[in-house]
Amino acid sequence: MTIRQLNTLRCCTLFAILTLSNTARAETRTTTTRSNITIAWKKVIRLSDSTPTLQVVVNPLLRPESPISHRAFQALQRLHANYVRFVPWLPYPRLAVAELQPPADGKTYWNFKLIDPMVKEFMRATAGHPVIMNFSTVPEWMFKTEGPVAYPADPNQVFWNYEQGTELTDTSLKTIADYYARLVSWYTQGGFKDEYGQWHKSGYHYHFAWWEVLNEVDAEHHMNVQEYSRWYDAITAAIHKVSPATKFIGIAFAGTSNWNPDDLGWFSYFIKHRHHAPGTPLNMMSYHFYASPPGNSTSDQWPGIVFAQADGFLEKVQEIQNVRRQYNPNVQTDIDEIGTMMPNDNGADQVKAMLGNDPYWNLSGAMFAYLFGNLAVQGIQVIGESQLIGYPSQFPSVSMVNWTTGAPNARFRVLELLHDNFMPGDTIVHSTTNVSGIYAQGFVTPTGSRKILLVNKLNSPALITIPTAVGAHEEWVDQVTADKRPALRTLHSQQFHLGGLGVAVITLRQGSR
Repeated sequence: MTIRQLNTLRCCTLFAILTLSNTARAETRTTTTRSNITIAWKKVIRLSDSTPTLQVVVNPLLRPESPISHRAFQALQRLHANYVRFVPWLPYPRLAVAELQPPADGKTYWNFKLIDPMVKEFMRATAGHPVIMNFSTVPEWMFKTEGPVAYPADPNQVFWNYEQGTELTDTSLKTIADYYARLVSWYTQGGFKDEYGQWHKSGYHYHFAWWEVLNEVDAEHHMNVQEYSRWYDAITAAIHKVSPATKFIGIAFAGTSNWNPDDLGWFSYFIKHRHHAPGTPLNMMSYHFYASPPGNSTSDQWPGIVFAQADGFLEKVQEIQNVRRQYNPNVQTDIDEIGTMMPNDNGADQVKAMLGNDPYWNLSGAMFAYLFGNLAVQGIQVIGESQLIGYPSQFPSVSMVNWTTGAPNARFRVLELLHDNFMPGDTIVHSTTNVSGIYAQGFVTPTGSRKILLVNKLNSPALITIPTAVGAHEEWVDQVTADKRPALRTLHSQQFHLGGLGVAVITLRQGSR
């Protein structure tokens, strides 16, 4: 996410949405919503190809010295998720860039001492699962700037002004391509030869299943799709020479939260093979979405605003999917940053509230579950929640763990619930509810288990009716379970309650119709 995107998110919601949200809250605050769920188990929509996962953005709280790093990585390891995205990113140049000074006079400045410990912990926590790597921050000395870009000596000091250049000094792209090839070689081939032919030994032989080329390229360095495609071609070709089995993800587009009709051109251009060098792999494209209520809204209004923004995003996804099907249906999709941001998420009062079991975390988790179900219906392959650790100065309201203890919050618990119940290979079936504030989606697992994903989009209780619910198994996350593991129970009636902003998975008893 970018600063520009954050500011735009805070001011782009229409007053009409605020009014509708406030009305809905007034109507439901003192009443219990009643919803009947109907699942047509034999009416198949599609076979699911969707994996719920998350991203891990590098910051000081992931360093070994951090008091919460170990616990956060433990939570990640227990999740056993595929396609976790690892992103050393710009606010901490010493934690993200492996060559902070240009080579000169036979000397190079490669330095992985601060980066390696976090990569090692990440690869340990995700062992046995394919990962998505994205060292997104380019060394600034590769760009034309008025002078050398200074950065803090303290690796833990946040610094938002590292990315300044827009034009590379080496327009052949060899310098930037070689940088990424050496970086990948360090982690996959045991080391690399530097610019002067000297071997640097690492001893690492990790397998990087996926490499995503840069981050939010429509905002960072203000690139256009034509220039980015040139960078993508050069970088992927260089990486392929050292890691032939790695597949690639392109674009990492930021602008879906501030959609311009011309933005669709990013996707229609990028996925056409004729716009790339011969042999360039186009495996997957990616983009991001954050919902954020405007600063003049109240917490009572947030659910209506957030879910309205989510619905707007789903319309954009459909447009992008139509482009993909038209021009290159073999390209897969990774929506690898999905989250919410409080207005003024660094404000002292909101930060204090977020450290407790604030309903905001349940709202954010409920939106992710709602998007997961809808994106699975649209055929999105990778659906990633953002992000493992955020904290004051670095988007605290997108954190999935408590940044003082490392304990998972409700956002993480919702992902845990989805991960443990839904996976590629499930059959998605037609599902309806009679109340817009309740979302339901039926899935049939490859073993024949029938599951229903439920999301209460309102911050008030709902009485759910499922005729076949007697004897069913329910797992749920709500404001009572908060940051605890999803709760479990057996249903003894066709009617049961789902708490405000709750997410539940109902597994029907075998033989239920």
